[in-house]
Amino acid sequence: MVVRPRDDPPGAQDDDPGPRTGGGDLDLDGIRAADVIARGVRGAEPGEVPGRLCEVAVELLPVVGASVSLRSEGMPVQLSASSPHAAHLAQIQATLGDGPCQSAVEDGEPVLACDLTTGRDAGRWPVFAQQATEAGVRAVYAVPLGSDAVCVGTLDLYRDSPGGLTERQLHVARLVAGVMTVALMALPREAEAEWRDEDPWLSGLGTDHEEVYQAVGMIMAQLGISADDALARLRADAFARGCTALDAARDVIAHRRRFDRY
Repeated sequence: MVVRPRDDPPGAQDDDPGPRTGGGDLDLDGIRAADVIARGVRGAEPGEVPGRLCEVAVELLPVVGASVSLRSEGMPVQLSASSPHAAHLAQIQATLGDGPCQSAVEDGEPVLACDLTTGRDAGRWPVFAQQATEAGVRAVYAVPLGSDAVCVGTLDLYRDSPGGLTERQLHVARLVAGVMTVALMALPREAEAEWRDEDPWLSGLGTDHEEVYQAVGMIMAQLGISADDALARLRADAFARGCTALDAARDVIAHRRRFDRY
């Protein structure tokens, strides 16, 4: 379900008891959020900014965790998270290739899964909903990164109780996502980093992604299949064993798991 600011689902919890008034309140919320964002990223190295912004999102919004992932062929590249728990939830979506963040990338609009325990949201992503609730999450909000024309990734927010976001809270979530996008685009690229003596763009942030694709390459060699088919086999193996695609990839890389033996 793509949810726009005024489309709160029946029974959604409103954590902000204040009235939903006009743009003046939203502007004031934005100013307050900007102050918290500025304080949160002050003194951070470029590569630390995504993680700091995830922590800021948890401070500003009624959520217990946040993660950020970039859109990619195959699996999303997880960049940072506010906690290991949030990182694990991002890995669940990446492993399944399904969930609110995948839908937000496809739709280019915020996707608010307000209750993963029952009803429409649980039915839309049944396997993810089951695994997320087992991990203690009852609602997930995915906010796209980028412009209306191009979605480059998502900021994913995790909540331990069912409920929606108010218009004002969604405004703040969009603000954090906008700052996240600008911060990611401002990181130096490989060519710039050489002469500026800085770390290259996303240096060290996509290590998990590289491990998955190293394992995909090994599966391709073992079975003589395409990259898409190899990734599908890795995901299926992870699902069958109840682990993440990253864990399954590490087993392949360490030669604990071979696909030409079964």
